Amino acid sequence: MAFSTIFLGRQPILDRNQRVVAYELLFRTGNTPGVAVTDDMQATASVIHHAFSAMGVHSVLGTQPGFINVSAEMLLSDRVELLPKAQVVLELLETIVIDDAVVERCRALKRQGFTLALDDFVYHERYLPLLSIVDIVKVDLLLHTPAELRQVVATLKRWPVKILAEKVDSAAQATLCQTLGFDLFQGYYFARPAVLTARRTDPGQLPLIEVLDLVLKNADTHQIERVFNQHPSLTGNLIRLLTSMSRDGHRSMPSLSQAIIELERSQLHRWLQLLLFTVQVDSNYPGPLLLMAATRGKMMELLATRQQRHAEYGDLAFMAGTLSLVDSLIDKPLVDILGELDPDAPLAAALLRREGELGLLLQLVERIEQANLPRVQALLQQIDMMSPADLAVVEIEAMSWADRIAESAG
Repeated sequence: MAFSTIFLGRQPILDRNQRVVAYELLFRTGNTPGVAVTDDMQATASVIHHAFSAMGVHSVLGTQPGFINVSAEMLLSDRVELLPKAQVVLELLETIVIDDAVVERCRALKRQGFTLALDDFVYHERYLPLLSIVDIVKVDLLLHTPAELRQVVATLKRWPVKILAEKVDSAAQATLCQTLGFDLFQGYYFARPAVLTARRTDPGQLPLIEVLDLVLKNADTHQIERVFNQHPSLTGNLIRLLTSMSRDGHRSMPSLSQAIIELERSQLHRWLQLLLFTVQVDSNYPGPLLLMAATRGKMMELLATRQQRHAEYGDLAFMAGTLSLVDSLIDKPLVDILGELDPDAPLAAALLRREGELGLLLQLVERIEQANLPRVQALLQQIDMMSPADLAVVEIEAMSWADRIAESAG
């Protein structure tokens, strides 16, 4: 299995307050529809080397732990001990046969400091020896009726484990799992902004939209500053973001007027876009939507840079990436939001119809998020600008940048 064909996905895992507390790392091959490998040990070993040696665990995960699937052969091998125990969760695949050797190996790994999780749990007596060892039990909602879920949670509460609801794909499922007492949550409902519950517009978002409109129209600095001065909390948020992402990272806190003057307008409007995702209703921390918006925007910019166009094209690509998620944040149709911001024609074509060069890049990023590998391959051939391996490196760089943004906004 060649490293050049490896794709990396990253799906958030959230706690009961919808804070991102971990990621599951999803690895795919670029030349097959899904993970079609015949040697689990070789595939996992190749993936671990690619992600943790070539790219670096901190670039992949930031400060969060990462869940990694392990087969029986990998679990019993010495290679698994090369993983950074403080930042990985070993997720035992449901195909593992639970015998004395597996149980003893899990005890040994726990003594070494590893965190263990059971994947796709369906209650059976063979799991009893492991339930006193593992830390997390993942329950696939598709494998249980609501009544069965209730019974599984009640049974698992007898052990000191965290219970993770997997494949939470709707608001109704999320509510049910909260009610039943699940501790952690994972699924398209949280990871795909298109299905997030619609939110009313936060009062703090309205002046941001106003300022963003002024920036796009190249308004006078004093006009921009005047709007921000009416909202001190937003001013502080903006300055904190700007300072944390400065090149040296140690500069003194600038005033608002200094920040506006020193920054190019293209930089200012990207911070404003990301600020929209930090003032969500009832949220005092960066959520998965901010992470996805920042990752998508940066990845769009990096992809546009690869096409070697003018500098403004990269700025426009960043804008297309972040604005493609704004309608999940603000309870308005995207066409109405774009009307307020008065974007130029290529941006509108990309966002509303996924047309044009920017539209193709946006399609590519969205299909990567969905792990739609056949479509990713087709788009790469259509755009003709990089290999799957290069694409994975771009995604890692975008993820790392988004993690820094999220930390500064928290």
